[in-house]
Amino acid sequence: MKYLKCDSESVHVTAEALKNQKIVIIPTDTVYGFSGIADSAMTGVNDGASHMSSTDAEIRRIKGREAYKPFIQLIAAPEDIKLITDDQIPDELFSLWPGALTIIVNDKRGGAADGSRATVAVRCPGDAWLREVIRETGAPIYSTSVNRSGKPVLTDISDIVAEFGNEVELIIDDGDKRNALPSTIVSLADGRCTVVRQGSVVVPPNHRDVF
Repeated sequence: MKYLKCDSESVHVTAEALKNQKIVIIPTDTVYGFSGIADSAMTGVNDGASHMSSTDAEIRRIKGREAYKPFIQLIAAPEDIKLITDDQIPDELFSLWPGALTIIVNDKRGGAADGSRATVAVRCPGDAWLREVIRETGAPIYSTSVNRSGKPVLTDISDIVAEFGNEVELIIDDGDKRNALPSTIVSLADGRCTVVRQGSVVVPPNHRDVF
């Protein structure tokens, strides 16, 4: 396991690890996250376990997470959402990116294993270091909190290293993230703006209408 500080040099090391399909633990604009490069053909939240990419499956193995629970995908720039979905993102929501807002949309890159329409949760993070990592990786990356499934999220870097140091390729240290709030999650998948989880970004009531 490599252990580096969050700086310009670690951007390149992290991106190379991701491009080589390694699992890393990196800081986000909310809490620390497990990350791996996303396979654009196998990323809908309705996909079956047999259609998961190797990085998806490896993160699930480490966390002990069920196959039906999806991972957020992080993108480098707001306009990259157009590569993932044909859904129209309301300006009121689009203006909150980059930031800790996750938007669930219909995934145009491939249907679910059962033939239904796949959906995917996407965020353009507010952290400039992380966006540069994604940009250099050249593809969206998975992100999910650092913890065993059903256990508290780890926010102290020393706890993260002790628990997962032997199970990932790389850990990037950006200090402890105590009291950090998760991202807000909204869904546009059915044509309405539904707040799934209220987090660090507040979606005003007048933005929760039909768009």
